[in-house]
Amino acid sequence: MHCREMWLVRMVVLSMFASTGSSFQNTPTRGPLMGRKWDRKGRAGSSQHLKGFSRVKRQEDSRHAYSDGENDVEPLIIDRGPYFDKSTSKNVTALVGKTAYLGCRVRNLGNRTVSWIRHRDLHLLTVNRFTYTSDQRFIALHNPQTEDWTLQVRYPQHRDAGTYECQVGTTPPIGLSMYLSVVEPVTTLLGGPEMYINKGSTMNLTCIIKHSPEPPPSIYWTHDQVEINYDSPRGGVSVITEKGDVTVSYLLIQRANDKDSGKYTCHPSNANPKSLTVHVLNGEYPAAMQHGGQLRLEYPFAVIFLSLLVTLGT
Repeated sequence: MHCREMWLVRMVVLSMFASTGSSFQNTPTRGPLMGRKWDRKGRAGSSQHLKGFSRVKRQEDSRHAYSDGENDVEPLIIDRGPYFDKSTSKNVTALVGKTAYLGCRVRNLGNRTVSWIRHRDLHLLTVNRFTYTSDQRFIALHNPQTEDWTLQVRYPQHRDAGTYECQVGTTPPIGLSMYLSVVEPVTTLLGGPEMYINKGSTMNLTCIIKHSPEPPPSIYWTHDQVEINYDSPRGGVSVITEKGDVTVSYLLIQRANDKDSGKYTCHPSNANPKSLTVHVLNGEYPAAMQHGGQLRLEYPFAVIFLSLLVTLGT
């Protein structure tokens, strides 16, 4: 009996395992199965593998969400409107009768208008490229390929000096002012209008040009309306010119003789000419000669220095 009872117990236990086997397959157990994760199909995988899968999936989901959002957000565009490039707008100094140009550069103009206004009488001169004044000396210049708007003033006179404004038609309008100076260079010949020198001495004629916006590119001298040739057979004739805010030209003629008498004229290229008459004396001392020594008394060291230069160069 004892063996038969043992056999019955074993059969009951085996039948219990057979009826509950499927539930054990999906239940984590101790031992090698601990720490395992199960997918939806009942397949086991490591925690590291599943974590990596989840991370990639989240990254993919976030990229899709961002790309979908991009289509819903319009790009941000900041339009600051028109403004002036002040690096090209400067005060201008012009010569009387020589065309002057006032510059204005406008960025981001769009469809706004550009006008030039004279402050002296608040007169509207131009709008875009059209002239709005009866004075046709004022012209607006503009190349569509650039952002520059230039006011041209032809044959400027002293009365044209003053403040001019480049104005853009925004709401409210914006403007940039600049000053136009109109000058007329002054040419002076020291010792004129009559100069008396002794025969055999060195003639020094000094021409001074002031109030010029730039040094004259060239200066030439004439004697009785004939341009002086510094390489003539006579020799001893030279010119020294010092350019700057005040330009000075020295005409030096050594060993003056009777033929050197006459009218001498200084011709700056950007200023009016100036003349004086030289008298070479043979020992006479007229009363007028007392006034003719102004140059030598006013610039004694300059005369001596320049005379030495001419002597050493010959």
